[in-house]
Amino acid sequence: MAHVAFCGITPILSVENLEASINYYVRVLGFSLDWQNPGIIAAVSRDACAIMLCQGDQGNPGSWVWIGVGDIDPLLEEYRMTGAIIRHGPTNYSWAYELQIEDLDGNVLRFGSEPKADQPVGAWLDKHGTRWTQEPDGGTWIRTG
Repeated sequence: MAHVAFCGITPILSVENLEASINYYVRVLGFSLDWQNPGIIAAVSRDACAIMLCQGDQGNPGSWVWIGVGDIDPLLEEYRMTGAIIRHGPTNYSWAYELQIEDLDGNVLRFGSEPKADQPVGAWLDKHGTRWTQEPDGGTWIRTG
């Protein structure tokens, strides 16, 4: 069987207003506009990360996307200055140090860098806004709010 190389993944997020979404991704989140078919679909990117935005089609509002980054802390400062919608501030987990940002349509961008060994695991905020905390032994997650 022939080997087929996979080259990457580009999520397609459903948006209500393509122009408003492009503006948010470019001016607030620091992405560049790569191309667009006005009123239908566009592609934005930042470094090696690419996202497609599709007006009223393809995907579901409220989708979640993981984006690995080098360091969350300066990204948080950048996003505070540009007015990004911070859904859940930087939180340490066993798998990553994460920051949740929302776009104008409720899609969640989970930016993650290496976990911080010197910090405890924090609370998780699920899609409904419910907080979960992990038992001290690193086991079960418990709904706390």
